[in-house]
Amino acid sequence: MLEVQEKTFKIYVDFDGTITKTDVGEAMFIEFGDEVEANDIIQRWINKEITSIETWQLLCKTVTDFDKNAFDRFLDTMEIDQSFKVFVGYCKDNNFEMSILSDGLDYYINRILERENLGHIKRFTNRVDFIENNLIPSFDYTDEECDKCANCKRNHILASSHDEDYTIYIGDGWSDTCPAQHCDFIFAKNSLLKFCEENRISYYPFKNFDDVIPRIEDLKKKKRLKKRHQAQLKRNEAYMQG
Repeated sequence: MLEVQEKTFKIYVDFDGTITKTDVGEAMFIEFGDEVEANDIIQRWINKEITSIETWQLLCKTVTDFDKNAFDRFLDTMEIDQSFKVFVGYCKDNNFEMSILSDGLDYYINRILERENLGHIKRFTNRVDFIENNLIPSFDYTDEECDKCANCKRNHILASSHDEDYTIYIGDGWSDTCPAQHCDFIFAKNSLLKFCEENRISYYPFKNFDDVIPRIEDLKKKKRLKKRHQAQLKRNEAYMQG
């Protein structure tokens, strides 16, 4: 009887709306900035009228006289999908390398993860500083060739995975549409699901991480697991660009 060859999975997970039940990055500006202006800025980003960096800069400017203590209390009301904790344990038990790739801001992501005893998870985010009651965003992982994310999720995937790895992306939003295309298997909901359907990209729908685990188990058990051809082409294209 043939043994099933051990597979190496690299798993990349979005934060806002995927790990959390609410898109915290949007909710914070609706709560502390101008709701109408914030929604207009976000829509302009979705319509590709402005870049992700410009979006964050404009959103931060809508907040005046920022109250950090009130923000902390607000963050403490933001819930995560509790099935994510089960998924974290599943990845650890199977030696799957998992990273959080977020186009959000480090302060709220770090606070929520630490609160949930998940602060050990590797993550890549944008940064925000609080200076004289103003929000000042900065971007350590931007890419001039890519305006979809201020924190280029695609680059993190390319830098941390190899040809023999099977890459998995789990997300829900517009900032996930670029990195997901570079992965072999996609778990999608909301805007990412719509994008995959419109562009005929194969994906697995999911509501929470309880839906993800059985699918990965199936992938793990397959004797022959085929990589997604379009993802390979996308990766090769990115490597050629340097």
